[in-house]
Amino acid sequence: MSNVLFEVKDHVGIITINRPKALNALNQDVMKELDEIVKAADANDDVYVMIITGAGEKSFVAGADIGFMSNMTSAEGKAWGLEGNRVFLDIENAAKPVIAAINGFALGGGCELAMACDIRVASDNARFAQPEVGLGITPGFGGTQRMPRLLGRSKAMELILTTRQIKAAEAKEIGLVSQVVPQEELMDTAMKLAQDICKNAQVAVRQAKSCINRGLQTDIVTGTAFEAEAFGLCFSTEDQKDAMLAFVEKRKMDGFKNR
Repeated sequence: MSNVLFEVKDHVGIITINRPKALNALNQDVMKELDEIVKAADANDDVYVMIITGAGEKSFVAGADIGFMSNMTSAEGKAWGLEGNRVFLDIENAAKPVIAAINGFALGGGCELAMACDIRVASDNARFAQPEVGLGITPGFGGTQRMPRLLGRSKAMELILTTRQIKAAEAKEIGLVSQVVPQEELMDTAMKLAQDICKNAQVAVRQAKSCINRGLQTDIVTGTAFEAEAFGLCFSTEDQKDAMLAFVEKRKMDGFKNR
């Protein structure tokens, strides 16, 4: 696969959108390869965490390919939106945590891809926007749904309806990203974050991610019921027995079995 690259390093699956000459814009081939790689990484026992980034220093993903979309019919546009949403929901609902390492432009579909990830880290040259209404369309890959959930209704309305582009510092200020670092430190920072997750009990990590995602879609009573189920499930794992025994005996855990 040439549009999306994949490598595994120390239990971290690094997924790179690889169309730097097109600023890593999304087309059907990219989306197909991205979906296949995410699913394969999620099923790979050697992968604990995924990082999604873009090739080069200019762009994470500069959006969906406008040339590809420009002559679509209404039916074709709807089908493309459904496909994009399916792929991004697969990323959001992956059992394993997904980190977006955002280098440069994250516009339109690129911003939507970042928002589908669990944690977002940006380089200081990152730029974010949902420019779609300026092109006569709406955000089509979940932007109208995830941005209000992340930023609140008013800020999401402002950014989507004005198409205003924001810098990395403002993105951090409003909670769109959790960290901003110099460009040259971006991947090291994302890898350090991934390794901090990798060192913990992976059954518990995945159950915690699932609880957060499911709880955000429901009321707190139902959400805490999900949490109770996950909490109880963890007590059936070897990791829980080993870690709590080590704590009681005041000794350091010597790694997890992840079972």
